[in-house]
Amino acid sequence: MSDIDFIPKSDFLHTMIERGYVHQCSDFTSLDERAAKGELTTYVGYDCTAPSLHIGSLISIMMLHWLQRTGNKPITLMGGGTTQVGDPSGKDETRQLRPVEEIEANKNGIQTVFSKLISFGDGATDAVIVDNAEWLAKLNYIEFLRDVGRHFSVNRMLTMDSARLRLDREQELSFIEFNYMLLQSYDFVELAKRYGCTTQMGGSDQWGNIVMGMDLGRRMGTQQLYGLTCPLLTTASGAKMGKTASGAVWLNAEQLSPYDYWQYWRNTEDADVEKFLRLFTTLPLDEVAKLGQLQGAEINEAKKVLATEATALVHNREAAEQAAGTAEQAFEQGAAAAGLPTVSVGGADLEAGIGVLAAFVTAGLAASNGEARRLIKGGALRINDQVVNDEKATLNAGALNGDGVIKLSMGKKKHVLLRPDA
Repeated sequence: MSDIDFIPKSDFLHTMIERGYVHQCSDFTSLDERAAKGELTTYVGYDCTAPSLHIGSLISIMMLHWLQRTGNKPITLMGGGTTQVGDPSGKDETRQLRPVEEIEANKNGIQTVFSKLISFGDGATDAVIVDNAEWLAKLNYIEFLRDVGRHFSVNRMLTMDSARLRLDREQELSFIEFNYMLLQSYDFVELAKRYGCTTQMGGSDQWGNIVMGMDLGRRMGTQQLYGLTCPLLTTASGAKMGKTASGAVWLNAEQLSPYDYWQYWRNTEDADVEKFLRLFTTLPLDEVAKLGQLQGAEINEAKKVLATEATALVHNREAAEQAAGTAEQAFEQGAAAAGLPTVSVGGADLEAGIGVLAAFVTAGLAASNGEARRLIKGGALRINDQVVNDEKATLNAGALNGDGVIKLSMGKKKHVLLRPDA
């Protein structure tokens, strides 16, 4: 649901507003007119700072999905060049400078998720992947300062959130980071010239950079450029999307299994279920509304639908259904469930005996022996579905169940199997 009062004619903006994707727009009317004609070529940029994106980036990928689904053209811009500089937005410290080889490897990993949600090809609405290293790596610094840098006011740059917030907190802002907004603005101009791109989308923290890119385009003679941002999402309890106590919620299976991804959505807070169904699934909104009206214990059924549909989009339907089935076995039937996350332990170590505290740390269910000890005192840890009462207990081969594993559980929803090496 949205409180934006603009009434769009295009399917694209209608979908964006109705599903809750819109935070800021530079010109609703003009953007709507272009979208209605299928003339909207739009990009989102993704820096290559890790081998996978996390769900903090998923909302913008979903925006590209709906852009294409409503008859317009998406561009996914890989930051092979800008990652070498580092975006200061939202950071208190300078981002680590990465070698080009690492950036390339990260880029290859990141690209795999886009084809799950966007169709690529040579058609009018087919998406394209572009790397900004294609033009940034070739820049001559003197020419860039003369032709592009002269259009920027340092006074204005210092008012942008990416710089101002860092300086307000008396944190250092390096000169290389200060250049980032120039490069991002120049990306917009290059995409406008090369691909007829007229719109940049991104999170609301990118609004200042987007506006500067629009202004640079005007000064350098492109057609009119536009900006559209989505809200930076937090959960109902105020936590930032994409982060958990155990780390980031990655979109690639190599970094986070489909089962754990499914579990993240299954554990959604009650107040967030309808919002997340709108943003992170393609379910019809009348079905979303019905699921959002469920109360009490019934809301868990809506959470399962959310988890399965969100997982099917990013992984595939088979992986989503398998994760749902594994969860049902593990939680509702108490079975070991072969699809649960598995951690290997040395067979000889198990024969000798592994302390129960160390076992839960090894499984990633506790960060330290101290935390495992506190969880035992709170009755939160179980071995093969039996509550652990003795923090000095050890696990050996006798604890293996009929499937040849030891099932460790923390609470009702987190389970890991310990499997001895052959």
